[in-house]
Amino acid sequence: MKTKTLKKNKVNVITLGCSKNIYDSEVLMAQLKANKFDVSHESNDHEASTVIINTCGFIDNAKQESIDTILAYADAKEKGLVDKVIVTGCLSERYKPDLEKEIPNIDHYFGTKDLPRLLKTLKADYKHELVGERILTTPAHFAYFKIAEGCDRPCAFCAIPLMRGKHVSTPIEQLVSNAKSLAAKGTKELILIAQDLTYYGLDIYKKRDLANLLDQLSDVEGIEWIRLHYAFPAGFPMEVLDVMKNRSNVCNYLDMPLQHCTDNMLKAMRRGITRKRSDALIDEIRNKVPEITLRTTLISGFPGETEEDFEEMKEWVAQKQFDRLGIFNYSHEENTHAYKLVDDVPDEVKQFRADEVMDIQSGISLDINQQKVGKTFKVLFDRVEGDYFVGRTEADSPEVDNEVLVPKENNYIRIGDFADIEITKAEIYDLYGRPIG
Repeated sequence: MKTKTLKKNKVNVITLGCSKNIYDSEVLMAQLKANKFDVSHESNDHEASTVIINTCGFIDNAKQESIDTILAYADAKEKGLVDKVIVTGCLSERYKPDLEKEIPNIDHYFGTKDLPRLLKTLKADYKHELVGERILTTPAHFAYFKIAEGCDRPCAFCAIPLMRGKHVSTPIEQLVSNAKSLAAKGTKELILIAQDLTYYGLDIYKKRDLANLLDQLSDVEGIEWIRLHYAFPAGFPMEVLDVMKNRSNVCNYLDMPLQHCTDNMLKAMRRGITRKRSDALIDEIRNKVPEITLRTTLISGFPGETEEDFEEMKEWVAQKQFDRLGIFNYSHEENTHAYKLVDDVPDEVKQFRADEVMDIQSGISLDINQQKVGKTFKVLFDRVEGDYFVGRTEADSPEVDNEVLVPKENNYIRIGDFADIEITKAEIYDLYGRPIG
């Protein structure tokens, strides 16, 4: 029995997974608002009659979080706390028949390309004139900026092509228009995302055109930082680095998931690159842009990873001195090429290896941060937390990288503004500082 009156036109959107899902939720929310719905994102007020869950289906942990969230809202529906529960996104795209069978108390399941159909079930129209419009769930001063959808890469471990389809680039003129719209609303930082940034343009311009896109986006008045995420190493368009050097608002920052370093593992993962070519690419990037911050991601325990592979990866991480590094345990995903292989590295070994790599990276991070003490950096402030204003340097992306903490006492910094900060203390993943001037 219902314990309170629900607002019939109020929709609460729940987002799970990566920044691409955040972007999709923001587009969905803009469409709902244009259809006169009262829309909230991950609201705790429990007044919404409809909940839409945007799921992730990438690896085991993400899938479990999505399933747990669906079950929680299915239970809330049973108790009369919500009227309608709709599931969309990657998990639903990939496992819709299974979900319908196992969790039937959900009103609708939709995939990653079903936005018009989802809106229709709510008696809302898909408004084509709103293409590119979003309601930001991030602070207004930064926005995830999706430049393409899908992926054509054959990586053995990855299920993204199953959930997102083939690579489709968004035309440059549309992206520039979207960037101008964001800038007019106060956005200062664009975080470029796609399943593979470096493939951008091949489908519509018949060439890798990321550099041209960057050049045009950097002309948009009001955009002070443009940051690159998810660059594939094989076939990396080096002219991107020329734009990075020549345009002051293109951050000296590159997120390039390398996944592993040994030839044995790279071949098994179907990455299209070797250790020698990876090393040469890293060296060339650093030679061209000496100030660059390199972020990478690795996989622990891919099928067939030997102790020798792991030891080589540890030595490589220590040698390459990545500014930022993350590692996740291999997840055996149905219908991927790697699913045909034996998942032969025990979970506890995967975790041990990941912990060992992160121990090495912690030392690297501390050394790099300590070299920043006494230096002054331009910092963009995201929020207030506890006794501190919290911001980021050009070397740091939201959620995944280091942060700069400035005491609130005796200081005033407006959220969403840049400030020059002198670093006074450094820890493994945090910097402390004081405003200059």
